[in-house]
Amino acid sequence: MLAIALAPALGATAKAEALAPFTVIGDGIPDSLTGKAGDAAHGRALVLDRASTCILCHSGPFPEIRFQGDLAPNLAGAGNRWSVSQLRLRLVDASRLNPVTIMPSYYRLEGLVRVGQGWRDKPILSAEQIEDIVAYLATLRD
Repeated sequence: MLAIALAPALGATAKAEALAPFTVIGDGIPDSLTGKAGDAAHGRALVLDRASTCILCHSGPFPEIRFQGDLAPNLAGAGNRWSVSQLRLRLVDASRLNPVTIMPSYYRLEGLVRVGQGWRDKPILSAEQIEDIVAYLATLRD
């Protein structure tokens, strides 16, 4: 099994945010980025918030949302298809699993291209938000 330890990355400006260190083992990140489980209710709210962009590409069991994406897998049953570890890596940096994915790297700072000025030197989602979304997606069972 492949194991990679990553140190926190820092951008070059004062507004840079440190990323929590994490270890990729195989196709997942087994340990929480925050050291604790996320809040599934808050995770659901984040998934449905168009600012997180999840719902722009994914559809799912969200009857209250009129327009849902169809570019990416339906999130219904995500907790059956992927482990918590696998979900975490897909949110942190899906390009580790598929270098040509269109899914954003939500918790990465280096090696990105075409990053808007307002998003440079900070991740799209915080470690807490990643854990909240992971907690929610893990509850989605068929």
